[in-house]
Amino acid sequence: MSASLLTARAYHGHSHGAVTDQVALTYEDRFLRRKVLTTLSGQSLLVDLPQTTSLDHGGALVLEAGGEIEILAAAEPLLSITSDNLTRIAWHVGNRHTPCQIEPNRLLIQPDHVIREMLRHLGAEVTDVTEPFTPEGGAYGHGRTHSHDHGHTHHHGHDL
Repeated sequence: MSASLLTARAYHGHSHGAVTDQVALTYEDRFLRRKVLTTLSGQSLLVDLPQTTSLDHGGALVLEAGGEIEILAAAEPLLSITSDNLTRIAWHVGNRHTPCQIEPNRLLIQPDHVIREMLRHLGAEVTDVTEPFTPEGGAYGHGRTHSHDHGHTHHHGHDL
Protein backbone atom coordinates (compact mmCIF):
# COMPACT_ATOMS: atom_id res chain seq x y z
CA MET A 1 0.00 0.00 0.00
CA SER A 2 1.09 3.53 -0.73
CA ALA A 3 2.41 5.79 2.02
CA SER A 4 -0.21 8.36 0.97
CA LEU A 5 -3.15 6.08 1.86
CA LEU A 6 -5.55 7.97 4.10
CA THR A 7 -7.43 5.96 6.74
CA ALA A 8 -10.83 6.64 8.31
CA ARG A 9 -12.22 4.46 11.10
CA ALA A 10 -15.04 6.76 12.29
CA TYR A 11 -18.04 8.48 10.72
CA HIS A 12 -20.24 11.41 11.79
CA GLY A 13 -23.55 12.53 10.28
CA HIS A 14 -22.07 15.99 9.69
CA SER A 15 -18.66 17.61 9.86
CA HIS A 16 -17.14 18.30 13.27
CA GLY A 17 -13.86 19.73 12.01
CA ALA A 18 -11.78 20.71 9.02
CA VAL A 19 -12.93 19.09 5.77
CA THR A 20 -9.76 18.21 3.85
CA ASP A 21 -11.33 16.47 0.84
CA GLN A 22 -14.55 14.94 -0.48
CA VAL A 23 -15.72 11.62 -1.86
CA ALA A 24 -18.77 11.25 -4.14
CA LEU A 25 -20.67 7.97 -3.81
CA THR A 26 -23.92 6.57 -5.18
CA TYR A 27 -26.68 5.53 -2.79
CA GLU A 28 -25.59 1.86 -2.92
CA ASP A 29 -21.90 2.78 -2.49
CA ARG A 30 -22.74 4.86 0.61
CA PHE A 31 -23.56 1.64 2.52
CA LEU A 32 -20.23 0.16 3.56
CA ARG A 33 -17.92 -1.04 6.30
CA ARG A 34 -14.51 -1.57 4.73
CA LYS A 35 -13.45 -0.34 1.30
CA VAL A 36 -10.76 1.67 -0.47
CA LEU A 37 -12.24 4.79 -2.08
CA THR A 38 -10.76 7.57 -4.20
CA THR A 39 -11.35 11.14 -3.06
CA LEU A 40 -12.22 13.93 -5.49
CA SER A 41 -8.58 15.10 -5.36
CA GLY A 42 -7.42 11.59 -6.34
CA GLN A 43 -6.13 10.33 -2.98
CA SER A 44 -6.72 6.75 -1.86
CA LEU A 45 -8.83 6.43 1.28
CA LEU A 46 -9.20 3.26 3.32
CA VAL A 47 -12.56 3.27 5.10
CA ASP A 48 -12.48 0.73 7.95
CA LEU A 49 -15.55 1.27 10.11
CA PRO A 50 -16.47 -0.94 13.09
CA GLN A 51 -19.74 -1.98 11.40
CA THR A 52 -21.58 -1.56 8.12
CA THR A 53 -22.81 2.04 8.02
CA SER A 54 -25.08 4.14 5.84
CA LEU A 55 -23.11 7.27 4.93
CA ASP A 56 -25.32 10.30 4.36
CA HIS A 57 -24.77 13.21 1.96
CA GLY A 58 -23.02 15.86 4.07
CA GLY A 59 -21.64 13.31 6.53
CA ALA A 60 -17.93 13.05 7.30
CA LEU A 61 -15.37 10.28 7.57
CA VAL A 62 -12.89 11.12 10.33
CA LEU A 63 -9.25 10.65 9.30
CA GLU A 64 -6.82 9.03 11.73
CA ALA A 65 -4.25 11.71 10.87
CA GLY A 66 -6.74 14.53 11.48
CA GLY A 67 -9.26 16.21 9.26
CA GLU A 68 -12.41 14.88 7.66
CA ILE A 69 -13.56 13.66 4.26
CA GLU A 70 -17.01 14.97 3.34
CA ILE A 71 -19.51 12.53 1.82
CA LEU A 72 -21.30 13.72 -1.32
CA ALA A 73 -24.21 11.98 -3.03
CA ALA A 74 -22.98 11.23 -6.57
CA ALA A 75 -25.20 11.69 -9.60
CA GLU A 76 -26.73 8.37 -10.66
CA PRO A 77 -29.52 7.14 -12.96
CA LEU A 78 -32.95 7.60 -11.35
CA LEU A 79 -36.62 7.75 -12.21
CA SER A 80 -38.37 11.09 -11.68
CA ILE A 81 -42.07 10.64 -10.93
CA THR A 82 -44.71 13.34 -11.17
CA SER A 83 -48.48 13.13 -10.96
CA ASP A 84 -51.62 15.16 -10.30
CA ASN A 85 -52.08 12.81 -7.32
CA LEU A 86 -48.52 12.50 -6.00
CA THR A 87 -49.72 11.41 -2.55
CA ARG A 88 -51.40 8.32 -4.02
CA ILE A 89 -48.32 7.54 -6.11
CA ALA A 90 -46.07 7.95 -3.05
CA TRP A 91 -48.24 5.46 -1.17
CA HIS A 92 -47.74 2.85 -3.91
CA VAL A 93 -43.96 3.43 -3.97
CA GLY A 94 -43.79 3.18 -0.16
CA ASN A 95 -45.93 0.05 -0.16
CA ARG A 96 -43.14 -1.63 -2.13
CA HIS A 97 -40.47 -0.51 0.39
CA THR A 98 -38.57 1.24 -2.40
CA PRO A 99 -36.05 3.89 -1.31
CA CYS A 100 -37.60 7.20 -2.33
CA GLN A 101 -36.50 10.83 -2.33
CA ILE A 102 -39.60 12.92 -1.66
CA GLU A 103 -39.75 16.46 -3.02
CA PRO A 104 -42.72 18.87 -3.12
CA ASN A 105 -43.56 18.16 -6.78
CA ARG A 106 -41.91 14.84 -7.57
CA LEU A 107 -40.49 11.58 -6.26
CA LEU A 108 -37.12 10.08 -7.19
CA ILE A 109 -36.47 6.33 -7.10
CA GLN A 110 -33.84 3.97 -8.48
CA PRO A 111 -34.63 2.51 -11.91
CA ASP A 112 -36.96 -0.48 -11.85
CA HIS A 113 -38.86 -1.46 -15.00
CA VAL A 114 -41.68 -3.19 -13.09
CA ILE A 115 -42.34 -0.19 -10.82
CA ARG A 116 -42.02 2.17 -13.81
CA GLU A 117 -44.82 0.33 -15.61
CA MET A 118 -46.98 0.13 -12.48
CA LEU A 119 -46.64 3.88 -11.94
CA ARG A 120 -47.44 4.67 -15.58
CA HIS A 121 -50.51 2.42 -15.28
CA LEU A 122 -51.55 4.50 -12.23
CA GLY A 123 -51.28 7.70 -14.32
CA ALA A 124 -47.87 8.96 -13.19
CA GLU A 125 -45.36 10.53 -15.57
CA VAL A 126 -42.03 8.72 -15.22
CA THR A 127 -38.84 10.10 -16.77
CA ASP A 128 -35.18 9.08 -16.63
CA VAL A 129 -32.85 11.55 -14.91
CA THR A 130 -29.28 11.51 -13.59
CA GLU A 131 -29.01 13.24 -10.21
CA PRO A 132 -27.74 12.72 -6.66
CA PHE A 133 -30.04 10.39 -4.68
CA THR A 134 -30.79 11.13 -1.03
CA PRO A 135 -33.87 9.09 -0.15
CA GLU A 136 -35.83 9.38 3.07
CA GLY A 137 -34.55 7.37 6.03
CA GLY A 138 -36.56 4.59 7.57
CA ALA A 139 -39.44 5.11 9.95
CA TYR A 140 -37.07 4.82 12.93
CA GLY A 141 -34.51 7.40 11.94
CA HIS A 142 -31.41 7.55 9.83
CA GLY A 143 -30.16 5.94 6.69
CA ARG A 144 -31.73 3.03 4.89
CA THR A 145 -35.36 2.03 4.86
CA HIS A 146 -34.72 -0.35 7.74
CA SER A 147 -33.73 0.48 11.29
CA HIS A 148 -30.10 0.23 12.31
CA ASP A 149 -27.65 2.07 14.51
CA HIS A 150 -24.76 4.11 13.09
CA GLY A 151 -22.39 3.21 15.89
CA HIS A 152 -22.11 6.64 17.46
CA THR A 153 -24.28 8.84 19.57
CA HIS A 154 -24.38 12.43 18.47
CA HIS A 155 -24.61 15.19 21.06
CA HIS A 156 -25.23 18.65 19.71
CA GLY A 157 -23.48 20.19 22.70
CA HIS A 158 -20.14 18.92 21.37
CA ASP A 159 -18.89 18.75 24.96
CA LEU A 160 -17.60 15.18 24.82
